[in-house]
Amino acid sequence: MKKIQELIKLSSEELNLLKQNYIKKLDNRDFKEIVNMLNASDEVLMQYTSSLEEASVEFGHCKSCKGLSECRNKMNGYMYTPRLEKEKIIFSYVACSYQQQKDLDTKYQENVYLFEVPKKVKEASLKDLYKNDKNRVNFMKYVKTFIDEFISKKNPKGIYLHGSYGTGKTYLIAALLNELAKKNVKSAIVYVPEFLRILKSSFGNDFEDKYDYIKRVPLLLLDDIGAEYLTPWARDEILGTILQYRMDEELPTFFTSNLNLKQLEEHFSMTSSGKEEIKARRMIERIKDLTMDFELIGESNRKRS
Repeated sequence: MKKIQELIKLSSEELNLLKQNYIKKLDNRDFKEIVNMLNASDEVLMQYTSSLEEASVEFGHCKSCKGLSECRNKMNGYMYTPRLEKEKIIFSYVACSYQQQKDLDTKYQENVYLFEVPKKVKEASLKDLYKNDKNRVNFMKYVKTFIDEFISKKNPKGIYLHGSYGTGKTYLIAALLNELAKKNVKSAIVYVPEFLRILKSSFGNDFEDKYDYIKRVPLLLLDDIGAEYLTPWARDEILGTILQYRMDEELPTFFTSNLNLKQLEEHFSMTSSGKEEIKARRMIERIKDLTMDFELIGESNRKRS
């Protein structure tokens, strides 16, 4: 091995200062413990004294840490960690045991595809609903029934959940989908107004991929249906085709809306060329075939500005 002076071209005086500083740092228990783990020579180690000191500080934090909420390291949940590679010390951020567990606990979220909906719905949990939503007994009973029947492959109906703005409709259905995501069931939550707008402006391969995935995903939530700018193309070619496919393939489908089914039918009937009541009725019949109808009554949970 080359001498340290050859590697970093230090004068004798500079080398002496480097050694003294390294030896002084060895008085620190955490620093010494980190150094001993590396099983490297002092000549190699002393070149990285300042970085090893930084790693030892974070190492000391981790030894007394009781959870991510107490983390004092620069990057929450990670420790600045050295490793020896061919006579060089390489430093990187490595997840602590708490962060690794968190990653395992939230891995199921990869099974839920979100399209223009808030990421916080990934954290929606049935445990919270059972504690805080006891007034929604019938809905929660059906949620449990749906999960049991879906797991047993009994082909349960989805849910049409309607009610006033801000009452947590999306969160409620997301909690159901998250529960099944933990059992490795794929699902998608799609904000309908933006989905239709983006599809209309992205014809080609991108259009086909998005459309096809939404149509075929095992569980689908069409969020805020009835809030979209309606065109015959959106109603008949996109929404109608998706619903027909999911009916034919018996794929559970969920909806949230500020409109009840009668109001939604009126919305579907209105086009720039006049009322189209028959086509609107066909859409509603598909939704009824796919779902159980529930109304969510309550005050808005969203902050008012």
